[in-house]
Amino acid sequence: MSEAMKPGKVRLFTLERIWTIATSTVTQLIRMRTFYFLLSFAGLVIAIGNLNIPDTPAKELSMIKKVSFGTMDLFAWLFAIVSTALLIPRDIEDRTLYTILSKPVRRIEYLAGKLCGVLIVIGISLLVMFAVCGTMISFREAGFVKNERNTMVKDGRYSDQEIDQQIALISKHGMRPELGIAVAASFMKAAVIASVTIFLSTFASSSLFTIIISILIFLIGHAHAMASSFWLYHSGDNVVIRQLFKIVKILIPDFQLYSFSEGIVLAEPVVYSLVGQMVLVTIGYLTVFLLLSLLVFIDKEF
Repeated sequence: MSEAMKPGKVRLFTLERIWTIATSTVTQLIRMRTFYFLLSFAGLVIAIGNLNIPDTPAKELSMIKKVSFGTMDLFAWLFAIVSTALLIPRDIEDRTLYTILSKPVRRIEYLAGKLCGVLIVIGISLLVMFAVCGTMISFREAGFVKNERNTMVKDGRYSDQEIDQQIALISKHGMRPELGIAVAASFMKAAVIASVTIFLSTFASSSLFTIIISILIFLIGHAHAMASSFWLYHSGDNVVIRQLFKIVKILIPDFQLYSFSEGIVLAEPVVYSLVGQMVLVTIGYLTVFLLLSLLVFIDKEF
């Protein structure tokens, strides 16, 4: 019998154990009624969809999309912070953590499982919100197209080509498959702040402290470009300051990188090479903060 097949031999790392912890985390978040915020989002989107903005159909659709997807992004990263900040303290309080670590479960598997569980819930939530938002936008788009076509045909001054151009302009600002990339950008941003939050929760004194610091890091992460430009300008492009900002960008993710989704929402062309870069950046951030979490968590006595 080989060494790997001997009874009682525990593998160093398995995806099965991570998946088990991830699914139990999903169940834990459902029991905490974390999906209730979807009802709030649905109500908000319906309210936005019923607004009558005094503007052209294309601009009205653009405004509805901007508000809806901005709200979706807000729900995603805020949920990522709050839900992740509660997980480890709740496991310690319920003594679930002691039970898990008393079994053949590595601490990296526990942390990765918790993070994956949060990301599964965020992914499901974003898909549901995207479906609600897409349905509302498609409904408004169909109404605008029908009214615009009837109005232009009755007017009699417009050619078929001009009517088609106007309909195409409305459709351009309506529901498009590329909007799914904007949702993916929100997911990646939420995933990064969730990894930051789980790192903070490994040594933070309370969940409230973790939530506050995570929100501060998120806000600071949106001001990287402005802050670096300001300090580099006043320091005369000092080499030390430049290197310091590189370190800050590693410790505090640059969330402004994900703002490319705003252009997609406003019907700008998708730069797929940039999307690929953001995927790699996100994987890098997740790996770094998961390893940092392990460095702190491994010294904890449970």
